[in-house]
This record gives sequence, structure tokens and C-alpha cells, in this order.
Amino acid sequence: MRIGVCVPIGERGPERKPNPYAEMRAIAVAADTHGLDSIWVADHLFIHNERGENRGLWEAVAMLGALADATTRVELGPLVFCAPFRNPGLLAWSANTLDEISGGRFVLGLGAGWHQPEFDAFGFEFTRRVSYFADALEVVVPLLREGKVNYEGRFASGDAELRPHGPRNSGPPILIAGSRPRMLGLTARYADRWNSVWYGLPTDEFRAERRNLEAACRDIGRDPKTIEVSAGIQVFAPSVASKDGPDHVIGSADHLLEAFRAWEAEDVTEIMCRLEPPSVGVVDEIAEAARRLRE
Repeated sequence: MRIGVCVPIGERGPERKPNPYAEMRAIAVAADTHGLDSIWVADHLFIHNERGENRGLWEAVAMLGALADATTRVELGPLVFCAPFRNPGLLAWSANTLDEISGGRFVLGLGAGWHQPEFDAFGFEFTRRVSYFADALEVVVPLLREGKVNYEGRFASGDAELRPHGPRNSGPPILIAGSRPRMLGLTARYADRWNSVWYGLPTDEFRAERRNLEAACRDIGRDPKTIEVSAGIQVFAPSVASKDGPDHVIGSADHLLEAFRAWEAEDVTEIMCRLEPPSVGVVDEIAEAARRLRE
């Protein structure tokens, strides 16, 4: 089972303090040098919270390019790009370029979005976002996998050749995050990987989503085992929480090891750890738990 770390790129705490790039880079480099498998960043314009505040984030494509250059071995990608925020041709070109910068380590994580305030703020269509996502896949997937596209849809279109092509003939793997029937159907049709978030230990909710994905695969004649399954877990430092919960794990090597074993028993391919609060010290604990898991 692969184990990765989510690099925090948004404002944090009551004062909405931004994460400096130097701190984000340090977390990514620690994951890279400690033998972990992947790093991930969120993709939002902002998050409007229950207190009526907007919390901003750095832009994900630029951040991934910087982190790709700062690391040497980990996979990296968005968890996940909100497809309706970008023209699908531009999205494919960005993914292709990030795969080149990283030397073939990029994973294209995609979703349809869920946070309506950021759609409304910039005039993106929210109610039909899954329809846009479906059309966007008809452009992005052939460009990356075949190097060309000729498609005219209601929400997206493309008639182009992708040049220059990145380091992998079939492009980067495509990860889709989603849990509702239509999104799972698109996952079954197009994705190499599927992701569900956020958890502590495995839950019945996760298992139900996975069964629904497997059913969607069978509906189109695809072997569910050909899609890698990943899950995001929240890792809370001991100063934040004193025991594991349904949506988090304590960030000590002992607690993390038990959580990793539980997810491995579910036949999950990868775990992405979201850090609260983020620090290189928590990455050290994750890496120690990963080392002990693999012994």
C-alpha cells in the first residue's frame, strides 16, 4: 500500500495565516526523502466557512510545478482539480506539462467540484457541473492517452493534437474523486484510480461507496480490480486530539501504524494523509509508521 501526504496550500487558523512556500516545500521534501510515495495539493479558489469567512489557497497548478521541481521520486498531483474551473484543453496541456516537469511522476486527479460559493463568485456553472465534467473528460482523456481529440459537446469541445507529448505515451494516470452514481459511472468508464475522503479508520460509508463503484464497473463490463482505490485520512497531532475518531487518526507512529494496517486489510492501494496542523514532524511520524508497516 502506498502512503502519501497532503501538502497544505491554504490559509490556516483563526488569523487565516497563509502557508509560506518554504514550509510547503519542506513538507514535500520530507515526504520525498523519508521514502513516502506521494504528495498532493487541494484545488480551490477559496473556502467559505461556517463563520462567514473566506479562506484562500495558493493556485494548484503553479504549486505542483514548483513541488515537482523540488522533489525527485514521489508521485504528485491534485486532490483534485475542479474540472469546471478550467478549459479542458488547457487542463490537458497543464497535466502533460506537469508530467514532463516531474519526469513522469504526475497523477491527474479530477473532480466536478462541490463548494458552491466559489462557483458563484466567479460565474462558473454549479448545477450542471457534472455534465460539464463528463464533457471535459471527452476532451482531456483522448488528448492525454492518444495525443489528439476531435469532439464537439454541449459543454466542452476540442479538435487538436497534443504536442509536445510528455514522458509517458499514454499520459499520466487519471484519478477521479466522487461518490454519487453519475460520478461513479464516469469513474468506471475513464479512471485508472478512484479516491474517497475524509476518514480516520475504514467506515461502512467508505465500503458502501466502493461497492457502488464496483457495481458501476460491472454495468459496463469492466473488472473493478483494474481501478486502484485510495482514501484520504485526516491525521491530527496529539496536541489537537487525544484519541482516534471516525474522521481522524492521531499523528503518532503507533496510532498511524494501526490505521495503515486497517486500510491495508481493506485492500486499499493508497492512503493520503491530511495533516492538522501541518509540520515536518508529523511527516516524520507517518514515515516511521510506513517503514514499520513494510517490514
